[in-house]
Amino acid sequence: MDEVDRRILNALQVDSSQTNSELALAVHVSAPTCLRRVKHLTESGVIQRQVAIVAPEKVGPSLTAIVEISLDVQAAERMAEFEANVAADEAVLQCYRVAPGPDFVLIVQVADMPAYHALAHRLFATQTNVRNVKAYFSTFRSKFETRIAV
Repeated sequence: MDEVDRRILNALQVDSSQTNSELALAVHVSAPTCLRRVKHLTESGVIQRQVAIVAPEKVGPSLTAIVEISLDVQAAERMAEFEANVAADEAVLQCYRVAPGPDFVLIVQVADMPAYHALAHRLFATQTNVRNVKAYFSTFRSKFETRIAV
């Protein structure tokens, strides 16, 4: 990855809706060069996907929870089973294996507290391998960024 690729990635992280011509102009390369490089960055997995970032407060009431999960058994297959279970739930936005401390940290977005209780029952209370759940509820989001410095 060279400086041109870095400029392309930085520009796309700010606004991926730009046309190829606009992007090429912004990063100071020709349109064909820009298109070829974006294609290569995508095919090589550097660019995983392009999405719209939605403001939760604009689409209805929402509650963000940061949830710590500890499992009874940390065998690889049990960890993978838990990950697959939470990954299938649309309310789980992010799932991280962490150490030390709990086994997982989840970022969850639900409509309200009853919706969180339903999620907790669905994902945690009915799972025999979940030992401990600790949830923190966001009262204010002071920063949210998706851009990675490259």
